[in-house]
Amino acid sequence: MAARRRGPALRLCAAVFLLDLAFCKGHVEDLDDSFKENRKDDIWLVDFYAPWCGHCKKLEPIWNEVGLEMKSIGSPVKVGKMDATSYSSIASEFGVRGYPTIKLLKGDLAYNYRGPRTKDDIIEFAHRVSGALIRPLPSQQMFEHMQKRHRVFFVYIGGESPLKEKYIDAASELIVYTYFFSASEEVVPAYVTLKEMPAVLVFKDETYFVYDEYEDGDLSSWINRERFQNYLTMDGFLLYELGDTGKLVAIAVIDEKNTSVEHTRLKSIIQEVARDYRDQFHRDFQFGHMDGNDYINTLLMDELKVPTVVVLNTSNQQYFLLDRQIKNAEDMVQFINNILDGTVDAQGGDSILQRLKRIVFDAKSTVVSIFRSSPLMGCFLFGLPLGVISIMCYGIYTADADGGYIEERYEVSKSEPDGPEPAGESQEPPEPGAGASLLPAPQEPKDVLEKKKD
Repeated sequence: MAARRRGPALRLCAAVFLLDLAFCKGHVEDLDDSFKENRKDDIWLVDFYAPWCGHCKKLEPIWNEVGLEMKSIGSPVKVGKMDATSYSSIASEFGVRGYPTIKLLKGDLAYNYRGPRTKDDIIEFAHRVSGALIRPLPSQQMFEHMQKRHRVFFVYIGGESPLKEKYIDAASELIVYTYFFSASEEVVPAYVTLKEMPAVLVFKDETYFVYDEYEDGDLSSWINRERFQNYLTMDGFLLYELGDTGKLVAIAVIDEKNTSVEHTRLKSIIQEVARDYRDQFHRDFQFGHMDGNDYINTLLMDELKVPTVVVLNTSNQQYFLLDRQIKNAEDMVQFINNILDGTVDAQGGDSILQRLKRIVFDAKSTVVSIFRSSPLMGCFLFGLPLGVISIMCYGIYTADADGGYIEERYEVSKSEPDGPEPAGESQEPPEPGAGASLLPAPQEPKDVLEKKKD
């Protein structure tokens, strides 16, 4: 009876799930070649996908949720998806080179999304890029609200100036990553001290930093370096993004499930240095921790013991390992200063030798991962070609051996003398090719033989 009751309930749940799925899909438009002509009338958030792409299939339910959320909050951004393999000319026109590719199309502009593929991050990207490039902050209340809402944002303070033009240019390039605001000096919090006007500030980590053209160089490069919080939980995607900043990345490599003193101590030391020495190091260093050493081992092409601290230069693939025991923040600061003054030797790099080593390491890792995930598939992929090559080599070798044997017999037969052998030696049957016929001698007729006897 219980099984009979559960049957209709399960069917009802399945029906509700399918209806929800269809409802979510209804807010994502399937785009075709007519999209090229009609898109400029609206702002579009588009997923360019390939039907066979595994990452695209993983993104599909998230994308349906994005479409539903954008519709429910009344966003002016329309959400769509396009099969880039069926409409390859349109996809190539928008610069699609991989799958999935997420772009926000706004008039003649196309913005690439490069963040994590989560619903909240994609929606925030759509809101940020679809709005005004530079958003005004008219009051202190609005300023405080932005501080609570955004972990990192930039503010231009002042009137019209060449610096503002540079700020607008930088914002048009980097709006895909962070928010840009403008405000008057009266709106800025009282704890902010400005030596000169106009100015560009970044607010993060419960403090602020002022752009200095003499020390920081190009404004766009400075914004790109400062768009991250000073301390981060690292992963592969974030390390890739940090490669554009030119900063060194100091990472505590730990096991977050391990609550031993050594693991927690190294993490707290890195956090302390990031907090208490940020004025000294924020231009050159990024700090954080990473759970596990799998990704780091891939970068270093080596087995790194956990817990430990490693300093990465993601722009040229160099790294620095500890040359001392880190007992406190002062030891870590001394290690960082030694890296900056060049007394700690860098390892790795992007030399030709390191690139060849990387090719061998990647090939080995790929083979091992295939055999670990599917031994039968690994045997098939690598065993079949090796078997074919072995059979070919065996055939070539045996063919050469047979040819040599025949040639040797031919040479021996040619070297035999044409004249009669000396008396007393037994006569051997003639070899083939030595001038003697292999056919039997024809027998004479019987009547001729009888006449000879007579």
